[in-house]
Amino acid sequence: MSIFKQVEIEATFTALVKQWREENRGVSSTNQMSMHPAYQQIIGMGEVAIPLLLRELEKKSGQWFWALKSITREDPVPPECKGNTKEMTKAWLEWGRRKGYKW
Repeated sequence: MSIFKQVEIEATFTALVKQWREENRGVSSTNQMSMHPAYQQIIGMGEVAIPLLLRELEKKSGQWFWALKSITREDPVPPECKGNTKEMTKAWLEWGRRKGYKW
């Protein structure tokens, strides 16, 4: 992928994350946050968004598990860790490293 294309992808992703965060302040429903148009557009970016999502997860946590599961069709989180954001984040970051993603 060209540097220009990568920069364009990152700029789009960053703008969507910013919009999603601003428009979901005070929202506590995971379903509502995940159905937000900006969140859905991030999912629509597909595989190119995976390292960017992993970076967001590592840096700020946030509700990126649904997006990662939607794009990858995988869920590396053990059943006993469901609901534990710290453990879920750890499982996804380990998954990303095993798959060779760089962020």
